Amino acid sequence: QVQLAESGGGLVQTGGSLRLSCAASGRSFSIDDMGWFRQAPGKGRELVAAISWNAVSTYYADSVKGRFTVSRDNAKNTVYLQMNSLKPEDTAVYYCAANGKTYRLNSLLILSDYEYWGQGTQVTVSS
Repeated sequence: QVQLAESGGGLVQTGGSLRLSCAASGRSFSIDDMGWFRQAPGKGRELVAAISWNAVSTYYADSVKGRFTVSRDNAKNTVYLQMNSLKPEDTAVYYCAANGKTYRLNSLLILSDYEYWGQGTQVTVSS
């Protein structure tokens, strides 16, 4: 059974840091693009950061550029999201997702191709 499991969320004060992890099981995700999404209460799900299967390409939403860093360890089948200088507006449930259609141009940004999803981890930033 293919599963993605996020961890590392929690409550942090403004300006603090958290490191999210997404551990994959059931098969190797070393040839998948991986994305981190978030969904705040009453809002839609947005792509926050993404990393190509070979870690050559990354994407960051404007709202997190310079504060968040996405990385991956294919040997561990794990993707990370380092979040620094957190703000209250970063409060959301964070999800990781996998996109196996890496042959498509700009595959990182084709949201509908993210096929596998984790259950999410809550991040709350207090002011």
